[in-house]
Order: sequence, then structure tokens, then C-alpha cells
Amino acid sequence: MSIDTAWPSGLPIGDGWVETAQTDDVTFPYDGSLVAAAPRGDAGLARRAVDAALAVAPAMAALPSHARRAALMKAHDALAADREEFERLLVLETGKPLADCKVEVARTLVTLATAAEEVARLHGETVPLDLLPSGEGLIGFWTRRPIGVVVGITGFNYPLLLAAHKIAPALAAGCPVIVKPAPATPLATLWLVHLIRSADALPPAAVQLVTGDVEVGRTLVEDRRIGAVSFTGSAAAGHAIARNAAPTKVLLELGSNAALVVAADADLEAAADAVVRGGYYASGQACISVQRVVVEEPVRERFVSLLADRVKGVTVGDPRLPETRVAPLIDEAATDRVLEWIAESGVEPVTGGHRDGRAIAPTVLADVGDGAAAWDEEIFGPVVCVRSVPDLDAAFAAVNESRYGLHASVFTRSLATAFAAIERIEAGGVVVNEVPGFRADNMPYGGVKDSGIGREGPRFAIEELTVTRMAIIRPA
Repeated sequence: MSIDTAWPSGLPIGDGWVETAQTDDVTFPYDGSLVAAAPRGDAGLARRAVDAALAVAPAMAALPSHARRAALMKAHDALAADREEFERLLVLETGKPLADCKVEVARTLVTLATAAEEVARLHGETVPLDLLPSGEGLIGFWTRRPIGVVVGITGFNYPLLLAAHKIAPALAAGCPVIVKPAPATPLATLWLVHLIRSADALPPAAVQLVTGDVEVGRTLVEDRRIGAVSFTGSAAAGHAIARNAAPTKVLLELGSNAALVVAADADLEAAADAVVRGGYYASGQACISVQRVVVEEPVRERFVSLLADRVKGVTVGDPRLPETRVAPLIDEAATDRVLEWIAESGVEPVTGGHRDGRAIAPTVLADVGDGAAAWDEEIFGPVVCVRSVPDLDAAFAAVNESRYGLHASVFTRSLATAFAAIERIEAGGVVVNEVPGFRADNMPYGGVKDSGIGREGPRFAIEELTVTRMAIIRPA
């Protein structure tokens, strides 16, 4: 299936596909070539989508469990049948290496299947109302009901997977969903929505997609008829969405600058391998890629040497090739910003720090100080910063000084150190002897502080997208 014939023209709104007056070119970040012209939505189409979603919401809420589960499994099977085509499309629109796009499709399949399984576990409990004398003779139980229309807004870096984490839990919960992909990467999401609608297992308006600019997003999130907004992206954008959406419920999966602690007793070779594996996948464009490495002073010199040797072996180039691990960033503006942050760090790179064709060479910066954006903020590029500290107390303090708190990890042979890290590090997830970027799509995923609010993972997102309804009965 070619990109041009993967879906009908226009946007999937209401019961059909709506032609748009304008299109936007989606280009291949590796060489700037045209991938496809994507339909561009507007505020009027956003309002039309909300109207259609509201109209179908009662039917979605009444849809039996077996129908919701079947719809998700049909989406899973349709995606699996076009798996290689989706992988190629993701490479072209994101510019990510093929190896990372294969992982993205595999994880999307797990997300759809897991959400289908969770439909069977969407239930409530009985409540012993007679704990109070006034409750004697009463029967009490609660159930979960759909929260209403869900708006899902996704980032550019994992367009297919992020869309699945918005769409699948919403459908499992019985909620219509409107997804807005990032302007630079709408194609894989558009194709996924087409597959779901083509299965004829749900009312068409149960899943809609609107592209467009900030005004389109604002139109969606400010509509008081929306039940919830689920956003993945930068902290600044997430904070603005939360303000604009209030009092509507928001789920925010925001940025980070993930830390990896190397204890003096760690397997240093394994830790160095992990930094390379976790720091440069997706060309560093992942919210839980390794950015800050905090090393106990006694092993600093040895660790930096091991890391530098390994980074020099990272293949940079054409993302379509299976051996490539770092490719050009999403656009030239992102590349310029990352290079500026490297220059402004005030330190000479241990390795990298320069362009390699259109890409940025995998970079290691040592002893970057507080106040430098490369250490304090989310760099979203192939850059790792290393800092040494005198002991583990200082290491955990350095991790927690960040305004972010999504995932962190620690490498150690000590069980006591592992549990100390789990107890003391302020993050949504603490990983021991593995990269902070490890994520199983069925686990709770989300952050603290400026890294967001709420949790993803089908089971946990379904809970976020439902509300409890209490039933109290006095038998006649």
C-alpha cells in the first residue's frame, strides 16, 4: 500500500471524510524530500468534530464490552497486517532510525491488545454501607462510567504509539476520541484512524482526527463539553493546555531530562552500554532518553573513558538503513537549538558536539554546570551530560534538583542502594540496572513535578478516562 492510497483524502470527521481547503507538506528530515501532502484542519472542523463526538457519546457509552474489545483487536490485526508499511512511513515522516520505528510499531500493537484485554477488567465493587447505623439495609456498589469525549494531542517523536495511547484507552472506556497529531507528523496517525474506522466495529465518529495549528488545539481543549484532554509534549505546551482547559480534566505526559546514576560498585561496562543505548535511541528525541549521568567520583575517569569509546561506534546516517542509530532531528530549527545549547554549555565535548551531515554527532559533555540548558532542560537531541559527585547522597540530590521527574535509573550491585534510589528519587519511575527509557506499555507511566500529571498505560489511562458512579439501593 502506498502512502497516497493508504486513506481517503481529507480528514476523518463525523461519519465521513471531509476535504480541507489547504494541505501541509510532510518532508523527510534526512534529505528534505516530500513525503506527502497532509490535509490541514481549522477551528471550524475542530468544532464540527466535537459536535459529532458528542452526538455519538451515548451510543459509545452503551456499547457492550465485547464490541469494544473486538474493535480494538480488529485495529490491532489491521495494523499488524500493514506492519512493514507503517515502519517505513514512520521513518519517512519522523526521520527516526528504522530500528526505532520497528520498536514503535511493536509497542503500538501491544498497546492495542492490552487495551482490549483491559475491557474485561473495567468493573466496580460493592460497598458496606452499614458501617454507619443509617446504612443498615442498604445495598451499595459503584461502577465506572465513561468520562465523555476525549481529546488526545500527541507529539511528533512517536506519532503512532502516542496516538494509540490516547485512542485505545478511550475506546476501551467507551469514550469517543478526537486526536490531534503534531503538524510535522500526521501521516501514521491518520492511517491508524482510517484502519479503525474501516473495521466497521464502531460508529465512525467514535474516532476522529483533526490536524492544524495552535488555534485548532485551543478550540478543542477550551470546549467545555469535552470530558478530558490527554496531551503528550513539552512542559510549556502542557501548562498552557492545563490553563486553557480548566476546569476540564487534563492528563499531561510532559518532558524530562532523565538521569542515570552510576554507583561506585556498578558494572561500569554495562552502565556505559546503557547510556549509549538509552541516550541516543530515536536520535535522542525521547522524553526518557538518558540526558544526565551522575557518577560517583571514584569511578568517574574509568566510566567516561568507557563511554567515549562506545559513543564513537554509534552509526550516524540514513535512518532507512538498519544499522543507523542516530539520524537528523525533526527539523533544522531543532538542530540549531541543540547545537546552541552545546555551545552555551561552556565545556569542550568529550566527543561529538558538531554536525555530521544533517545530523548531530552523538555528543558527550562532561562537568556541565547548573544553569546550563543542556543540564537543566530537556535537550531532545543526541546529547548526554556527565557529572561526578562525591557519594550517593549527592547523586540522589543532583537527580532531584531538576524541575522534571519522569523516569530515572541507577546502576549498582547493591540491593540497599537500589531500594534507596527507589525510595528517594523523585520520579514517576525508578529503574535499576536498565535505561530510564525502559517502558512496558502495560505499566503505569507518567511523571511528577513538571513532567506531568496522570498516568498512561491502558489500565491506568482507562481509570483516568472513567468516573465512578455510586449506586445506593434500599430494597422496597
